[in-house]
Amino acid sequence: MKRVVVGLSGGVDSSVAAYLLKEQGYEVIGLFMKNWHDDSVTISNECPWLEDSNDAMIVAEKLGIPFQTVDLSEQYKERIVDYMFNEYEQGRTPNPDVLCNREIKFDVFMKIALDLGADYVATGHYCRKEVTEVNGEPVYRLMAGIDGNKDQSYFLCQLSQEQLAKALFPVGELTKPEVRQIAAENELITADKKDSQGLCFIGKVRLPEFLQQKLQPKEGVIVEVTAEEVLQKQQEKQQIIKDDVLANKAAKLSYSPEDGKVVGKHQGAHYFTIGQRKGLGVGGTVEPLFVIGTNVEDNVIYTGQGKDHPGLYREALFIREHELHWVREDLALKEGETMEVLARIRYRQPLQKARLHRVESGLYVEFEQPQSAITEGQFAAFYLEDELIGSGVIS
Repeated sequence: MKRVVVGLSGGVDSSVAAYLLKEQGYEVIGLFMKNWHDDSVTISNECPWLEDSNDAMIVAEKLGIPFQTVDLSEQYKERIVDYMFNEYEQGRTPNPDVLCNREIKFDVFMKIALDLGADYVATGHYCRKEVTEVNGEPVYRLMAGIDGNKDQSYFLCQLSQEQLAKALFPVGELTKPEVRQIAAENELITADKKDSQGLCFIGKVRLPEFLQQKLQPKEGVIVEVTAEEVLQKQQEKQQIIKDDVLANKAAKLSYSPEDGKVVGKHQGAHYFTIGQRKGLGVGGTVEPLFVIGTNVEDNVIYTGQGKDHPGLYREALFIREHELHWVREDLALKEGETMEVLARIRYRQPLQKARLHRVESGLYVEFEQPQSAITEGQFAAFYLEDELIGSGVIS
């Protein structure tokens, strides 16, 4: 009997994952990760992690599996929260869920599980793992979940072969309604529980308040830039970066306050991200304003009217060498090589046709169609059909 430690989060997906593994004959242990102590920045008055750990414990009792809570809040603060603050401070927008999987669930948590004698670690992610052979060695494939609406492979885009080797994803072959049905049939308390919409394992957090713990509010201006001004700037950029077509497509425009008119004030450029529409507090425009650029040094936000504003769109992005990651190391491109892939720059975005170009300093991802709100600090993930083969931080 192989031993599996399941990360029981107190949600329906991990509850059903534990149930399925037990049915398959594994020896199952449930572990709840406590990753946060500061309740002052969570939205709900009740303590979300307490409620979640309670639900996880009740599920474990129902399934007759051992259960314990592990406190990883110190590592979480160090590896996720501090990183987040640092990224926001630099005007980038991090993805804590991708990092949480790489740094916490499949690293710190996985080590604890292996110390408990586990053969595998399981989570409630909607994705699948397959194994193939390359040169006589097993190679693990990270596949999209069967439920296209819930596929969570993107969140695991930074996992390594070593991590995948020890991972199990029991609900990846199911749809969300099927998972809820299994939970209901087996009278699991989490059957109708709503999906959590918060930072990985912290619960619901008000991001501006969360960031204000470290990043002080400071007033700056909101500048509106017209579509014509952006098109003019794009032409100028082409003149400057003449010889390198890819660099030109990937380079973002830089704005100055003279490029537009001041339409409002904000409390800190580092609280805003490209493509953001809510929270600007500026009315009276024909179409809603979207953030098309931020400058944290000068504390200025640049905006444009409407979701089709040219300032929102770019045809390519760049990933620096040290921020490039191959899940399938055997498919890693060498300098000068290209590859046709499907790519996404955020969770839930439909896959887009793209071509990878490997250069000495990193990797260009060139899209067939221009993409809206390519955002520094987020992860771009690339797929061959429904296999996720690599990813990197958008620079």
